[in-house]
Amino acid sequence: MDDGPGQVRERLRFTVLGPVRAWRGETPLAAGSPQQRALLAALLLRGGRTATAPELVDALWGDEPPHAALAALRTYASRLRKALGADAEALVSESGGYALRPVDGHPLDLDHDTAEQFAAEAEKAKAVGDRGRARELLDAALHLWDGEPLAGVPGPYAENQRVRLQEWQLSLTEAHLDLDLETGCHAEAVSELTALTAAHPLRERLRELLMLALYRSGRQAEALAVYADTRRLLADELGVDPCASLSELHQRILRADAELDAPATADPGSPEATFVRPRQLPATVADFTGRAAFVTELSDQLATAEGSVMAVSAVAGIGGVGKTTLAVHVAHTAREHFPDGQLYVDLQGAGHNPAEPEAVLGAFLRALGTADSAIPDGLEERAALYRSALAGRRVLALLDNARDAAQVRPLLPGTAGCAALITSRSRMIDLASAHLVDLDVMSPEEALTLFTRIVGEERVTSERQAAMAVVGACGFLPLAIRIAASRLAARRTWTVSTLASKLADERRRLDELRAGDLAVKATFELGYKQLEPAQARAFRLLGLADGPDISLTAAAALLDLDPVSTEDLVESLVDASLLESAAPGRYRFHDLVRLYARACAERDEHPPTEHEAALSRLLDFYLVTASRMYELERPGDRLIAHMERVTHPGLEFPDRASALEWLFSEAGCILACAQQSTGPRAVRRAVDLLLLTRDLAESGADALQYEQTNIALLAAARDAGDQRAEARIHTALTNVHTLAGRFDEAEEHAKSAMLLGVASEDPFSSSYAPNDRGIIATTKHRYDDAEAYLTQALSAFRDDGNKQSEASALCNLSRLHMDTGRLDSAIRLAQTGIAIYRELGAQRRLANGMYALGLAFARAKRMDEATTQLTDALTIFQESRQRFWVGMTHFRLAEISLADHRPAQAAASAEQALTALRGLGGGWWRANVLLLLGRTLHELGHLRRARACWEEALAIYERLGVSEIAEVQDLLRHATVA
Repeated sequence: MDDGPGQVRERLRFTVLGPVRAWRGETPLAAGSPQQRALLAALLLRGGRTATAPELVDALWGDEPPHAALAALRTYASRLRKALGADAEALVSESGGYALRPVDGHPLDLDHDTAEQFAAEAEKAKAVGDRGRARELLDAALHLWDGEPLAGVPGPYAENQRVRLQEWQLSLTEAHLDLDLETGCHAEAVSELTALTAAHPLRERLRELLMLALYRSGRQAEALAVYADTRRLLADELGVDPCASLSELHQRILRADAELDAPATADPGSPEATFVRPRQLPATVADFTGRAAFVTELSDQLATAEGSVMAVSAVAGIGGVGKTTLAVHVAHTAREHFPDGQLYVDLQGAGHNPAEPEAVLGAFLRALGTADSAIPDGLEERAALYRSALAGRRVLALLDNARDAAQVRPLLPGTAGCAALITSRSRMIDLASAHLVDLDVMSPEEALTLFTRIVGEERVTSERQAAMAVVGACGFLPLAIRIAASRLAARRTWTVSTLASKLADERRRLDELRAGDLAVKATFELGYKQLEPAQARAFRLLGLADGPDISLTAAAALLDLDPVSTEDLVESLVDASLLESAAPGRYRFHDLVRLYARACAERDEHPPTEHEAALSRLLDFYLVTASRMYELERPGDRLIAHMERVTHPGLEFPDRASALEWLFSEAGCILACAQQSTGPRAVRRAVDLLLLTRDLAESGADALQYEQTNIALLAAARDAGDQRAEARIHTALTNVHTLAGRFDEAEEHAKSAMLLGVASEDPFSSSYAPNDRGIIATTKHRYDDAEAYLTQALSAFRDDGNKQSEASALCNLSRLHMDTGRLDSAIRLAQTGIAIYRELGAQRRLANGMYALGLAFARAKRMDEATTQLTDALTIFQESRQRFWVGMTHFRLAEISLADHRPAQAAASAEQALTALRGLGGGWWRANVLLLLGRTLHELGHLRRARACWEEALAIYERLGVSEIAEVQDLLRHATVA
């Protein structure tokens, strides 16, 4: 459509899934009076078909049209043409009626038609199994609704269409939620379903979806309570029983039907939240050699998983014998039998710190698509969810380098169609029903073939005898042969005889090949001795660092080199098969190679203190870089001023987002470095590193490791007699226990921090400790103590010039004043704290100030202002990945909604709090949310589900022995259930 020479007429757009509106491009058009909009809606919803004048009169006025209805209709049509302006020809008059049609072949853009297209495409996507795409399309369709459809439009036609469009919206919502459950997003769906069942109490399909979502979230009692509430409601309101499908689901939940278990889940924020098929197998080696009998035996065994049993095979042998290479090759060969994915983990069984099954299960569940918020705490719960996620699927789990059967058992799929392939240095005779394979060294022919494939046939053919001497000196161990052959292949000036001569000189060591693990050491010794001095130093020192891997920049710090030189060295070690490239810019050791590298450092590093200096440099790198992150996160905080001075330059960050990304991606390495820095000269810096990274305690992802590292450093500080370090670690542990709701333990640590902080004249702990004690005293309703401690903390922060912590103390005092009825001053204190945060540009801490102000507004019954503050805080917490505070903010919003007589919204917010706090914050916080959720459900008339929530909360409170027990008992005593 052209407006003139060189101009393109903009498209007409209309909406009916909300207010009836019109635009040309981005310019709004006047839709006119309510009756004129009623005419427009009637024409839009006819899809271009002509509506006669009587039909339109009936649509606008029904059985009682005005005397001049036809004249009025013509007037509305005329005004509509005028509003359309250059597109007036879109309104067509024919046969005494009207129609809206495309102009110049360009269709009208109507939100209703777009929603229909999205819904139809979603059906097609679901039909071909693309559930993730189907969810995206339904989500797009539902986002087109903007409140009540045809809002404010009068007339019987509009009323009928309004009912139809609302029903259609609800049906699409049900379809979307159904896909949520099919793709494992049941925990996230509970919140929306709770609100929808409150809004549509007689809609049984929603009740059915809610029951299933609760059951799959491990909340069986609540699922059964939903059915009981539904049966009572239907009987009271309609005099009928629940429908057959709802009753059947109830029975299946009662008998814990395995087919109801959750499928593999996906993060709802991911672009493909659907049936996740992990492909985790490491690459198979191109020159895999021999082992034909073993390949056939293991492949045949794995193929039996297509029958009625799970297949389990365990390959055992000494280190370096090629267990992993064989297992990976067999796994790739057998992939066709496991179309739903392959999982892989190195269980690090040969090292001092074998992988914990609980942590492995968490990684597996994430690989299968489970959202972090849906992964439960505890080994048994994770193992159960893992087996449920694999139910009905055909997945192979390759469990490499296992320590023993106990480590492996929780990781077995446990369902027909799946299989586990295990490698270990020990035979797993105590692993029930496992097919055991003992892997020996290669035959001489296989060893020579492997050597030839790596070195090249031309070089070996002319020196076959020397080649046999080489593989013999390697003890026919595949890893030793690979190292020797790779060195020869990389040195074109060497002959095979040269290599054979070098190996002969070290025959004393190679004789050790027959002595179990010493075979691995001798093999590594061969490769290590061929390294250049700089490579050997890098190999030794890199092996000293704990942690899952190491970044290039951290490696440069440890080696005291620039990043370019470091990259050259570590890549050469990767080429030598002594180091692995975990990802671009990240490197890791096989656990046995790491042990060997450390032994080399003890034996060969000169001076011997260099390995301690290397780890000290690594600690300094993390400390300085973490301080840069901390400055961006907490401007105005004085912790950095009270830290040990270090000279390493560390990393610079362009913005807060990149700093946070570094923190969370390096969390495992940071905490591992801190935990191994227990010497008297390192412990103080390690403690400061934990204080700088205490956001990890609130994020959920690394909370457990953070706590364990604190405990290790507390013992180290005591051993070193360092009162300042001990005071600070008590401060960190106070925060850990407070977040977990363990207030008695938190108070003990805070007391110790306060005493030791004063004794060591440490301005950090001697100011933070009274602040923490004030928080705890407030929580325990000891208000006089709280006032004294918080006043002391505020004075100490001001004396130290710690503006950010001053704001924190003001916000804590606001909470105290709120709890003691001083609402005006509570509001003023929080506002003063917020002003300081804004002045400092402390975005992350600003959210905590908004949280405090929101609570004060709520207590003062200023609900709209409270909701605004908490909603703004929630956005910041989400951006900062602070899951604990995300959960707590949802909890407070639920309290406000309930107090504001909006129980459905309160229930939805409480459910979101439960999801965010899953695995975080300890049982006390979960019980508090359950207590509130029970109140909202009781208000909604969901009496049995409310009771189920209170019973779970009571069980938690009784286990903790806290004062809230009486409150819940009273609720249960007075709660009546029909």
